[in-house]
Amino acid sequence: MHVHRFERLWLVAALAMIVLFIGTVTYGAVGAGYGMVDDTGGQVDPTDATASENFREPGVYNGSEPGHYDVYIEAKQFLFVPGTSDPVRVPANSTVTFHVTSTDVVHGFEVVGTNINTMAVPGQVATITVEFDDPGQYGLVCNEYCGSGHHTMEGSLEVVPPGQFNKSEVN
Repeated sequence: MHVHRFERLWLVAALAMIVLFIGTVTYGAVGAGYGMVDDTGGQVDPTDATASENFREPGVYNGSEPGHYDVYIEAKQFLFVPGTSDPVRVPANSTVTFHVTSTDVVHGFEVVGTNINTMAVPGQVATITVEFDDPGQYGLVCNEYCGSGHHTMEGSLEVVPPGQFNKSEVN
């Protein structure tokens, strides 16, 4: 049986693309350090997340060691608490662990300009730990369609110099 050279070329190109796609997915899952939302952050009652032991009132808290802060954020239609009406403020040169949950529908939690991006799933707490070295202002956006007001769901995160960070802002 004779296979035309152009058919062989397209066959080889298609197989090469399949191998490339499998390699890309494997790298994204293993090599780049991306992870899925899982139950390591714990579960909460989606109707009252603050009643759960592993989720506090939304806000900034001192962490387990100096220079570490825990930020509890509740996403709900169509705002972040805190973040939308009052910015989340953390000091520069600190390690911050975000604990994010939703009380109504699936939301996205993205800090614009960084690699912080997760889903806020009702009943689950997503945890992300990052280091902020330099002061700056970042936007918070919902990147999962959550309803008719999705386009208005935004907030802000302020990373301030350590000397300007007011310890009274910490719960």
